Amino acid sequence: MPDITLRLHKDMLVLSAPLTAVLARQGVDVGRDLEYLNLVEPEAVVDALRLESLAGAKCLVTTTEGIAPARLAHHGMEDRASEVAHAALDAVAELKPQHVLAEIGPCGLPLDGSSAASLNENRSQYARAARAFEGGTFDAYFLEGFTSAVDLKCALMGVRQMSDHPAFASIQVEPDGLLADGRTTLEEAVAVMEEFGACVAGFTTGAPEDEAVALCERAVQACSLPVLVQLRVASHAPRQGDVTPENPYFCPDTLVGAAVRLRSAGAQFLRAVGDVTPAYTGALAATVDGLDVARRCDEDRTSVSGEVEPSLEERLAAARESVAAALAEGR
Repeated sequence: MPDITLRLHKDMLVLSAPLTAVLARQGVDVGRDLEYLNLVEPEAVVDALRLESLAGAKCLVTTTEGIAPARLAHHGMEDRASEVAHAALDAVAELKPQHVLAEIGPCGLPLDGSSAASLNENRSQYARAARAFEGGTFDAYFLEGFTSAVDLKCALMGVRQMSDHPAFASIQVEPDGLLADGRTTLEEAVAVMEEFGACVAGFTTGAPEDEAVALCERAVQACSLPVLVQLRVASHAPRQGDVTPENPYFCPDTLVGAAVRLRSAGAQFLRAVGDVTPAYTGALAATVDGLDVARRCDEDRTSVSGEVEPSLEERLAAARESVAAALAEGR
């Protein structure tokens, strides 16, 4: 397995789509059984991931979005986090992908940003989730599905307390670039990712192509990290015929033009999420396969803007300092 950090700012890469829509169509109660499926029916997970791999995804994402202890506790599995994590890694490894991302989603606990106790409990949830993958083989953590910059900060701090492993981070944004709270901007969320040691800054949007490209340009301008864009499919509706603001990515073909423009805007990683099929991943992969990133870093780490890009080691050292300072200040 090649080191994914050697490919940052270089190759266009597509991530496998979430398996929830595909498994739900097969009758799986994904809200209840997704993580458990790694233990009792790993072949179902492998088969679904195999379709993503055949579609062209170079980065396969584990089915562990609900790996945080508080999430597993809802299903009586809080003591089996490590077992679930390693079963998920085994399922992905069976397909021999180029890269493996270990997914960690929001822990689901109430979060009061003004309460040290609340912040500590949330950070602990993510540290324990990260610990569950210890000893496994994977390229990076993937912190995905977050709607709050404070929650994402807790996740990054929890991971950084446990590991120096690379981490992808992604936040959900509205078409205007605001988070769900209506106050925090995409730029502010990306700044949190960069400060607390993410190696890739990402966002998820269901906005039409023009708005998605504009958001990508904003993320690229806001940080020196490679950018991940996740396009959310509201509904797979191939008979819809025309793009609508509510469902702009109604069929896989709609992603082709979006992928071309997002690459030009500076994105390196692309992913289809929501009500998707492997064909959506295939459309992204066929469009960018073999292409270099438009926003390149030279070997001397001088960016296209003329500024020297910090190395991953330098970013991690800075992130450790930020985590230590935040903990000392109780935030």
